[in-house]
Amino acid sequence: MLSVFGIFLYFLGWIYRWAYFGFFQLQITSLTFPIESFFIVPIQAILGDFWIFIRASLVLLITIALIQFTIWLISCVRAKFVRKLHKKTRNFFLLKFLRSFVKFLSLPLSHEIIAVAWILAALFWLGRWQGEADAYRDAVNITSTRPIATLVSPNDKMALGRNLDDLLINPPLKGFRIIGDVEQFRQIFGREVNDTTNLKEPLLWRLLIENDSWVYLFPGMPREAKLNQRPPVLAVNKSDGQIQLLILSHPKILP
Repeated sequence: MLSVFGIFLYFLGWIYRWAYFGFFQLQITSLTFPIESFFIVPIQAILGDFWIFIRASLVLLITIALIQFTIWLISCVRAKFVRKLHKKTRNFFLLKFLRSFVKFLSLPLSHEIIAVAWILAALFWLGRWQGEADAYRDAVNITSTRPIATLVSPNDKMALGRNLDDLLINPPLKGFRIIGDVEQFRQIFGREVNDTTNLKEPLLWRLLIENDSWVYLFPGMPREAKLNQRPPVLAVNKSDGQIQLLILSHPKILP
């Protein structure tokens, strides 16, 4: 029983992280997490706050009702089907196997399969809803729980950034090449440092996650950002001191 419960917890934790980092255009398979952390993440999707707990409780009640209804429906259909099949194919050899299979489904195992299927479906949507909701919360500056980040690198290691000795002058970009959409680069160029002059909507760079040799940064979005908008994410590789930069964005990227 505990092993089955652990599988459900792990599944919910995996779906939550898949939805959360998918919001920022990151595949969870490209990140590394301790296995035990997937058993802790579901706490946020179930007990994050009062309303999250209420929603999880409603999902549980609906799932139980759907399991019972599905079992009852299949039992009714199966009983009617077995009676008709037995009358028409009583002595037909090739359909004896089909009758045996129908009898097999009458065992409690079929009930367990139905229950597991509905539970996994409920956990999938519960984890996805909460993961996307938390990701949007963290992407918007006014509600974000992600720490404000500062990345410092040598001048010859990264194309984006400002010279510490002269923040008003654009750094020279000679000797650098670009692959992809130049507009992504231009949208971030000139906005590399935090701007708190606008108290209502400050520009704040935040740390999404540091994983292995990669650091993922993003600029927080304003409060009026829509649910289908995404901030650009800078993936910075800092291995061996050779900093590489990758810009991840979405068609609904905030201008």
